[in-house]
Amino acid sequence: MAKKSVIPFGPQHPVLPEPIHLDLVVEDEKIVEAIPSIGFIHRGLESLVDKRDFNQMTYVAERTCGICSFQHGMGYCETVEHIFGVEIPERAKFLRTIWAELGRLHSHLLWLGLLADGFGFENLFYQAWRVREKILDLHEMTCGARLIFSVNTVGGVIKDITDDQFKIILQTLDEVEEEFEALSKTFLEDYSVQSRLVGVGVLTKEQAHDLGCCGPFGRASGIYSDMRKLGYAAYPHIDFEPIVSHEGDCYARCKCRILEVLQSIDILRQAIAKIPASDEIAIPIKGNPDGEYFMRVEQPRGEAVYYVKANGKPFVERMRIRTPTFANLPGLCEMLKDTQLADVGLLVLTIDPCISCTER
Repeated sequence: MAKKSVIPFGPQHPVLPEPIHLDLVVEDEKIVEAIPSIGFIHRGLESLVDKRDFNQMTYVAERTCGICSFQHGMGYCETVEHIFGVEIPERAKFLRTIWAELGRLHSHLLWLGLLADGFGFENLFYQAWRVREKILDLHEMTCGARLIFSVNTVGGVIKDITDDQFKIILQTLDEVEEEFEALSKTFLEDYSVQSRLVGVGVLTKEQAHDLGCCGPFGRASGIYSDMRKLGYAAYPHIDFEPIVSHEGDCYARCKCRILEVLQSIDILRQAIAKIPASDEIAIPIKGNPDGEYFMRVEQPRGEAVYYVKANGKPFVERMRIRTPTFANLPGLCEMLKDTQLADVGLLVLTIDPCISCTER
């Protein structure tokens, strides 16, 4: 009988961009159990409600994660707006949707590059990030920053996008779509890529459901769930369906994100075509929030939950965020069982981990 050993994995590892730590119980090269340990970069962002008023907390919420910054800011603002009981302008809803999908594009392209780097395909890594640069240029053009957008405010948005900028966005999306088709063909059809992804790290639909998995990680196991279908921002005006696969392996997770890149391009075209012409992008907010609200938003990594409790003062009493990586950690530990030690880095990458989000 093979002797069990415990191998520490992380928080620093050459494959992983995030400081995740796992204690791996192994028998020879096979993983028997994975025990996560979080808390290495806890920053106490939620406790800043004592020092920043409800408007300033928008910028704190954005810094929960650099990659998902816009969705964090939007989720927080929409939660506070529900407490106030206000309806933001329609154009602001579409602008939020456009920036959210641009954020999803850059996040998925970043992940695809990291995945390629994880299984040693350096050229594919560079090509994915080269395409991503075009999206980051659109971020910079429309809001002045490449990652931390800082355009959300309680009551709407603080910047508009001009018609000329929309034309540049549409032209860039055409270029990205054309270049991405060649990339996706390599990810989905190359034999060396398939040998590292197909049949590796299988998580069944029942396991994904019972463990509360979300986002592309859950949808790759057959979970039909996408918070955008709840109808926040301008998504009620957009025609789309959640992208679901049923294989539940690393290949399915890669395929779901590739298809979501193409879906985001389509959503952006719809939103730009349907955005109403108006000069109003925000409404004035008077007074302080009083009440509590629970909001769910679909980030690139999956469902994020926002809870704000206010008591009629400038400083809210409580802000709580549950991020998708936190929800997906149990699924990660389950799928690591009975896999090979050499695949651990790749398997961790397939949940698209953000430890910065998880350890606020």
